[in-house]
Amino acid sequence: MELLERPQGTEDILPASSAEWIALEDFLRRTALCFGFREIRVPTFEKTELFSRGVGETTDVVQKEMYTVSSSGTHTFTLRPEGTAGTIRAVLQNGLLNEALPQRVYYILSCFRHENTQKGRLREFHQFGVEMAGSPNPSADAEVISLAKQIIDDIGVKNVELRINSIGCPECRKKYQEALKAYFQPHHDTLCPDCKSRLERNPMRLLDCKNEKCHQIGKGAPEILDYLCDDCSQHFEKLKRNLGLLGIVYTIDPRIVRGLDYYTKTVFEFVTTHYNEKEKKQETLTVCGGGRYDGLIEQLGGQPTPALGFGMGLERMLMTLHQQGVTLAEPSKCDIYFVPMGEKAEEKALQLTASLRKDGIFALTDVVGRGLRAQMKYADKIGARFTMVIGDNELESGEAVLKNMQTGEKITMKLDETLPERFADIEIADRLTKE
Repeated sequence: MELLERPQGTEDILPASSAEWIALEDFLRRTALCFGFREIRVPTFEKTELFSRGVGETTDVVQKEMYTVSSSGTHTFTLRPEGTAGTIRAVLQNGLLNEALPQRVYYILSCFRHENTQKGRLREFHQFGVEMAGSPNPSADAEVISLAKQIIDDIGVKNVELRINSIGCPECRKKYQEALKAYFQPHHDTLCPDCKSRLERNPMRLLDCKNEKCHQIGKGAPEILDYLCDDCSQHFEKLKRNLGLLGIVYTIDPRIVRGLDYYTKTVFEFVTTHYNEKEKKQETLTVCGGGRYDGLIEQLGGQPTPALGFGMGLERMLMTLHQQGVTLAEPSKCDIYFVPMGEKAEEKALQLTASLRKDGIFALTDVVGRGLRAQMKYADKIGARFTMVIGDNELESGEAVLKNMQTGEKITMKLDETLPERFADIEIADRLTKE
């Protein structure tokens, strides 16, 4: 029978890797809490209309990348392609905006997009994100950016650059969109099919096109900063001042527009560079991106409420850390492995293992029926730090030898209810010695 394989664009997170995932997620939760953000959990799928209204009909996400199914032929549902729309829907539906503002929430969830799979870009990926609703002030923008920066700095990512831009409000964008149409119209025949349709409906999407020809044409396009209204311009200037007060270095990049239609005013990205030895070229990866979306809550049926946030891909973050030689956590190893010889010894080993586990000690014993040599080989293979062989002699004397598998040191210990406490003292002392 043919082996069934996982779907293209998905990954299995194996036990050898899960320790790093847990460490990363725990770190993100702790850091978010320091900034006053609380965790929210939302459904994996939503009504398709949520994303078409919120993310935008003309975006690549809605046009080409969503996984959508129908229910009884009457309603369509979509696996979430990003975290913001579903989170804001939950905030609205559950009345969180009636509580103290601003509301600060974070999430760790999986997202789904039917993209061309490549390094750091999967069809099922995991995302950490934060959303803050209820503040129009640039100080909120600076605080959200500072949270992202603290995460990136404290976790150890190197060669990171913060790039910021303002894409204005719907009013000041009107003149800019007309300028873009005038610029791109002479290049109409050269544009990709998607950009030809975007030219009239949403010309800013042309700046985000992944087609190389469109990208090259867009390099000479007008810049949004030249078209900002007074309010948007002042907001951007205050943001820059606040970032300076926080000691956060940034670069202004007028080409950042982000790929989702709900953004207004501030947009930002944290990018890192890495030299790819295999392909002999410099690579730039976005490890975090976000911005302000002051119109999204109203678009989804709420009262006009300013909001902002960011998303951070966990696969891309871990990939970047590995490229830079950073390891977050090693897989946990067995503290003590009992090697029973005989039925009575097996029963004693089961009791001792259970007793040690209640004290938080990682203890294992044989459940396969191996012989002595095979058990010792297995204990070495799983990296057990200590072993203890129990046979008839040990049961009769009430004592057994604890062996340090790295140093070979041996200590005789009683096989009674004091074993967990005495073993914990030895195990802690051994770790302190190594440190």
